Amino acid sequence: MREVLIVAGEVSGDLHAAAFATALRARRPELSLVGIGSVRMAAAGVELIERSEELQAMGFVEVIQSVPHHWQLLRRLRTRLASGTVALLVVLDYPGFNLKLAAAAHDAGVPVLYFITPQVWAWGAGRIAEIKRVVTKAAVILPFEETLFKKAGIDATFVGHPLLDRAAEMPDRTEARRRLGLAPEARVLALFPGSRQQEIARHLDTFVAAAKLLEQRIPALQVIMSVAPGMTIDPARCPWPQVSQRPYDVLRAADAAMCKSGTTTLEAALAGCPLIIAYRTNPITAFLARRLMKVPYVGLVNVVAEREVAHEFLQEFMTPDAIANELAPLLDLHGTERARMLAALESVRALLGTAGAAERVAAMADGMIG
Repeated sequence: MREVLIVAGEVSGDLHAAAFATALRARRPELSLVGIGSVRMAAAGVELIERSEELQAMGFVEVIQSVPHHWQLLRRLRTRLASGTVALLVVLDYPGFNLKLAAAAHDAGVPVLYFITPQVWAWGAGRIAEIKRVVTKAAVILPFEETLFKKAGIDATFVGHPLLDRAAEMPDRTEARRRLGLAPEARVLALFPGSRQQEIARHLDTFVAAAKLLEQRIPALQVIMSVAPGMTIDPARCPWPQVSQRPYDVLRAADAAMCKSGTTTLEAALAGCPLIIAYRTNPITAFLARRLMKVPYVGLVNVVAEREVAHEFLQEFMTPDAIANELAPLLDLHGTERARMLAALESVRALLGTAGAAERVAAMADGMIG
């Protein structure tokens, strides 16, 4: 039986890979689906060769520490690609590993579909030539990426952002608050410090300190913390309720959110939740990033809008006082700053395309398998 190899090198890609796998299985039930991912891919019927939790590394320093394990896995997958059983390689994000794997597939004559391509518009423009050489088709999820890749001679299609499929199932504000046990009239702040232990370690104390400052300013403010599946934060460090695996419930229930940089900022836009962005990484990583970044923003909501929709607090500027000062007006339900941001978030949502990304990518894969 021929197989499709699906590689989501990070837990954050597991959800999108699972939706794609479900759509592809509906089209081609005879195919065997194998890959690297987490619980959602496994639930979608993908036989996991390795769990993506074992591969996670962030930043230049952290990646270096994980190199030996990555090379061992790459050797195993090269052997699989050379065996003749793989009909298609589908890779999601994680370019440091996945571009090497795509090169191995190219050398073995296996077509490559890159879903959620590297952010070459931010940094790593040198990867464009490598993508053109080893990737057969690219399914891109940000509107400007299709033009960027096509200009470079890469067969790219904008499929819409996969978050739109999840957003279609969002509860309204009343239902979200009912699910979370929050009073309809409560003023609510949501904290999203990150889904990885490295992010929690660098963000949590500052997020908590900023929220405590806001509690002093806003009577009866309720704070809730969104945590990744399987993660629990010590109540001594975070005295508020923790909600797992329900980010849209939290965002729809909240009046404003304190978010780490990344996909969460787009989720907030889709939920219509005003936000600030805060992020801190290894100092060496930050030093290099500031010299390599080609765009002025790190938050995806700002990248898509091509302007600062949500204020960014990065590295040494990520302080409790600064964050609290920016968030306070967003928690004013009748304030002009809140109204301005809600309008901007709606414009971002309109730029992300329409729901159905997984189905479109599955159709692309189906055509490539033949």
